Amino acid sequence: MFEPVILKNMNAPDSFKLTAYLNSGGYQALKKALEMNTDTIIQMVKDSGLRGRGGAGFSTGLKWSFIPKDPTIPKYLCCNADEGEPGTYKDRAIIEKDPHQLLEGIAIGCYAIGANNAYIYIRGEFTLGADRLEEAIREAHAKGYLGNNILGSKFSLNIYVHRGAGAYICGEETALLESLEGRRALPRIKPPFPAQVGLFGKPTVINNVETLACIPHIINRGAAWFAAIGPAKSPGPKLFGVSGHVNKPGLYELPMGTPLREIIYTHAGGIKGDRRLKAVIPGGVSAPMLTEKDLDTPMDFDSLAAKGTMLGSGAVVVMDEKTCIVKGALIVHEFFHHESCGKCTPCREGLDWIVKVMRRVEHGEGKEGDVEVLLKLCGDIFGRTFCPLGDGAVMALRGAINNFREEFEYHVKHKRCMVNSEQ
Repeated sequence: MFEPVILKNMNAPDSFKLTAYLNSGGYQALKKALEMNTDTIIQMVKDSGLRGRGGAGFSTGLKWSFIPKDPTIPKYLCCNADEGEPGTYKDRAIIEKDPHQLLEGIAIGCYAIGANNAYIYIRGEFTLGADRLEEAIREAHAKGYLGNNILGSKFSLNIYVHRGAGAYICGEETALLESLEGRRALPRIKPPFPAQVGLFGKPTVINNVETLACIPHIINRGAAWFAAIGPAKSPGPKLFGVSGHVNKPGLYELPMGTPLREIIYTHAGGIKGDRRLKAVIPGGVSAPMLTEKDLDTPMDFDSLAAKGTMLGSGAVVVMDEKTCIVKGALIVHEFFHHESCGKCTPCREGLDWIVKVMRRVEHGEGKEGDVEVLLKLCGDIFGRTFCPLGDGAVMALRGAINNFREEFEYHVKHKRCMVNSEQ
């Protein structure tokens, strides 16, 4: 049976306090890292196979290695805690229940890349999490785990919590940087990439909360230990947030590559009311949905990509046989339309048009050819925007139409839903 790694302290009394973290072996990894060569740490993270848990799945160690070695150049680490993908709540759990685990991961990352200042950009609605992070930072400063000459070393670090204002686009790394610098959160064109020109124009690493929470465990247990968990190309523990029509919705820590069927039927207790599964979104609502025939797919980056979808944030949204896919897709795209920053014409105008067409289809006013119009709009948006918001939106819509086209066409032809909408 797999023993939790990231979530191991979650149920401890006062798990968010320094005393509880120290009792579980906290900050031993930081102490060990400060005695290591920084290049050794980066290579260790590379060898572990850790890939970013924010959605893109890029090698964490490789990202760190892009930062220039020149000690005269200021460098920054930004933790992306702007968890706004619907259905996703894994980072929030770490922040609220075990903030010192995140702080230790940030401290090790900063030491490895030569940064003396780090920012946690946290979603504005996460008031409890932000408060606990700020208190954890004060505790860590008081005991010498942050601040000047940490644990008697020559390394100094300050961590700042920056509260956002609730814009989904701030989860995109360059929009996050714009917001941190005091401007409207609009994505930057790349290149240059943040590793060369990031926060305040300086080299910057941007990592997700769950990604950084893995770092202390890699330092403590070794790269080989981490690499042995799950598939070779996507190793390590992974947090899966399961919601929707399941008996036991919740946050589950399992080896990367755990089959979707096991997550839904073993850990989340199966479908409510013993109904059949109709569709499942495997990685947050921008990930194209899968159907019952795909349930044996391993939940890792490469296996899901081969199925035409993505792991994303690891948020598993389950829909039973009573679900109207058209209505569900409309709800998702109303979200994306609302959260589009408006910088790119294809995203700004295209998502507005998609929502207008989908509303009339859902409300019994669809016209012949509307499904083709939606697919054309997807093609007009995909690959033509500054950031992945538009791409994610149309990938999700394409997935819904490709799997359930007959349902969309039934709405258009019969002016009503083909499934019983009663839950």
